[in-house]
Amino acid sequence: METGRIVRRGILAFALVVAVALLFIDPGSGNRIQQAGAALIDADFPNTSLTASTLEGDSQLEEAALLPMVRLLAVEPGDTLAQILIDEGAASSEAHAAIDVLKKLFNPRDLKSGQEIEVTLQPSPDGMSATKFMGLSFEPDYTREISVTRGEDGGFTAQEIKKPLKHEVVKAEGRVDSSLYEAAIKAGISNNVLTTMVRVLSYDVDFQRDIQEGDSFTVFFERWFDDKGRPVHDGDVFYLSMTLSGKPLHYYRFKAADGLIDYFNQKGESVKKALLRTPADGARITSKFGSRKHPILGYSRMHKGIDFGLPTGAPIQAAGEGVVEMAGPNSGYGNYLRIRHTNGYATAYAHLSGFAKGVRVGKRVSQGQVVAYVGSTGMSTGPHLHYEVMVNGHQVNPLSIRMPSGRKLAGKELDRFNQARLDTEHNMAEAQSIGKLAVAPN
Repeated sequence: METGRIVRRGILAFALVVAVALLFIDPGSGNRIQQAGAALIDADFPNTSLTASTLEGDSQLEEAALLPMVRLLAVEPGDTLAQILIDEGAASSEAHAAIDVLKKLFNPRDLKSGQEIEVTLQPSPDGMSATKFMGLSFEPDYTREISVTRGEDGGFTAQEIKKPLKHEVVKAEGRVDSSLYEAAIKAGISNNVLTTMVRVLSYDVDFQRDIQEGDSFTVFFERWFDDKGRPVHDGDVFYLSMTLSGKPLHYYRFKAADGLIDYFNQKGESVKKALLRTPADGARITSKFGSRKHPILGYSRMHKGIDFGLPTGAPIQAAGEGVVEMAGPNSGYGNYLRIRHTNGYATAYAHLSGFAKGVRVGKRVSQGQVVAYVGSTGMSTGPHLHYEVMVNGHQVNPLSIRMPSGRKLAGKELDRFNQARLDTEHNMAEAQSIGKLAVAPN
């Protein structure tokens, strides 16, 4: 048989290779090698035995070819799970059957662009027919893995596996070279923690003017890791400090007796002030408080507020809790909103494109609530927010005035806070630093 000849040729070739190799090792062994080669060539190899061996190898190759294939795919914008499965070779009925059982654990419409999905396919025995769709699996978040598999009866079942996570409290430290954002990312801080940092610091820090090269920060927060040691999620920030031009600011997270969770300085004073200095995120000051040449009137006059450059429609927040005194057109101010706060304070917002739903005279609003939107109404050369702070009816400089403080802890509550503060400092001293250039959770 041809198979036997192929095997004999292979053995002969192997014998010659061995012979040449041995010549290099022992030149005097040439005669022995020649005899051994001749013996191999003259040997009578049973065709049946060799053929069976070859067929066994072929069978193993065939079995390997029938092993399931796993394809790793990424969801792209506009994709649907059904179309992804069909494109990979699943019949439409099978794709929808798998999705039906998946819906018991996960809504396929919640798949996001970039989500990775593993699709398992079984090749056909003859290599000619279509592959069989066997199932899929993916991780919708860092806490679980979901899989859908085909059973022997051809039906599909869905399973959810909870992924174990390790919880740690870690410390991150950094130094500002160009910006707080870049320094935080370099220190391994996630956007989640950075958002908390900015929110807490914003009551005392002017991010455009106060932060300088060489300033430093420390953050103490909780982080979860997966079973491979990769950071997957950041939680609460227990402490943060910012040193500005050598002056340290310290903030501690504390839950008061009434259940309110807030950040307090070392004296037990809430970081929150009665009024915000900047009532819009990402605001850039374009005109300060004081005398200036009016851009439309052309002569100098007192500018009794601060102008922030922002795009049309940008949301504006109430600087503090209070009651709406005015909401509507007001001469050169255009659309105008004024909110009355406690202790004789009031804030005003001008040149608005419109007001948030439900904002009207007499309506009570809370600090940080969106109350209006940036525009260019009235005497305005372009979209911006004109912001005023008034004390007993007189405009004052929002940047220089000492904003009224918020909550102050006292008595037993202050004692509890001081003990919690000491505990935090002790735990932070023992915490492991995540180090420079650490990887933050996605």
